[in-house]
Amino acid sequence: MAVAPRARPDEFFTAEEWSRLTARSSWKGILLVVHCWLVIGLAMLAGALWPLLIPLAVLVVGTRQLGLFILMHDAAHAGLHSNRKINDWVANWFCSYTLGLYRPYHLQHHRYVQQSEDPDLVLSAPFPITRASLWRKVIRDLSGQTFVKQRFGHIAQRIRVRKEGESAVKLFCQELAKDLRFLLGNGLAFLLFAAAGWWWVWVSMWLLPMMTWLPLISRIRNIAEHALVAQNEVHPLRQARTTHANMLERILIAPYWVNYHCEHHMFTSLPCWSLPRAHRLLQASGAVKDMEIQSGYLSLLKLAAPA
Repeated sequence: MAVAPRARPDEFFTAEEWSRLTARSSWKGILLVVHCWLVIGLAMLAGALWPLLIPLAVLVVGTRQLGLFILMHDAAHAGLHSNRKINDWVANWFCSYTLGLYRPYHLQHHRYVQQSEDPDLVLSAPFPITRASLWRKVIRDLSGQTFVKQRFGHIAQRIRVRKEGESAVKLFCQELAKDLRFLLGNGLAFLLFAAAGWWWVWVSMWLLPMMTWLPLISRIRNIAEHALVAQNEVHPLRQARTTHANMLERILIAPYWVNYHCEHHMFTSLPCWSLPRAHRLLQASGAVKDMEIQSGYLSLLKLAAPA
């Protein structure tokens, strides 16, 4: 199938506007990564000093864990730093070590967005769903079931489904090797916190957010971006959705301008910090009337699960 139709920048922006929007920075992306880790550190420190704040810390840290993935996503588009090697190095070591696997997968998503070849189509195709089904998903996310399935479910699946000439033990070792960095990194961090007598800080304010709040807001993000968007959509302004986010939503659901997803699909070369400005320019030109836009996350979820 042909690639999804693309928006032409010269139809919406002047040459000067486009140059400013697409300009790479040697410091903005780095500052965003530093900001993300600083927020995580301060939230964990606040929870350690005042345990009553741990529930709030779980929400804040979980959102910034998503933030790290969003910044890695920017790096997949070479938008995190003006130097490609630095871009990839920062993303691999300070955002997510999965950049090398994620980039080709994600670029295929952009190339064939909402078409049969889109690897992310499975995330949006089931919608709309019933309200009861959505609540079951929410419970699975907040109870840690989704995390366990996503992180370790593939091991059990590969053991059950044997490939010709390969033993279950070999398959198990292959899958374990893929997750080795995750296991080693979290194991080492736990030991360091335990040595300081703060093992519970790592468990309650790093692992717990990763197992609960992160899966839920990742699901909300996936719903917001492409659910209820028509398959094989030919209009390049309606292949993804932008969702307006208030301050609380930006803090707890949609960090680093991830809610401007329609603009991101229209112009994939824009770094994340340029997306709000692109939206304002599109709004001034009247182009937003043709875009897929929702007023907020709650109203979107009501559409995705109407009853």
